[in-house]
Amino acid sequence: MKTLIKTLAIAIITLASASTGLTADDKEMMKDGVMMKDGKMMVMKEGKSMMMADKEMMMKDGTKVMMDGTVMMKDGKKMRMKNGDMMMMDGKMMKHGDKKADDKK
Repeated sequence: MKTLIKTLAIAIITLASASTGLTADDKEMMKDGVMMKDGKMMVMKEGKSMMMADKEMMMKDGTKVMMDGTVMMKDGKKMRMKNGDMMMMDGKMMKHGDKKADDKK
């Protein structure tokens, strides 16, 4: 009986982790980006966060993120990040409370 329970637990964990639908590249991108936290811009790199040191960061799609949370899209549109908003390094924005990145281009 214990063996059956262990086997079922392992199977459930394996299926749960496999069913996320994220590729290795997706998981890597989720680690890296910038986030507005308590009114300050934070940089997330490899799962670690630190204060944004540069005046601006360029995302892979050409979007610029400034230290004050201003975002300049490559098409010239401006927006301001709010507390909890995150932008991935590929330029996709996650608004506070979203579960996946939106393409805001």
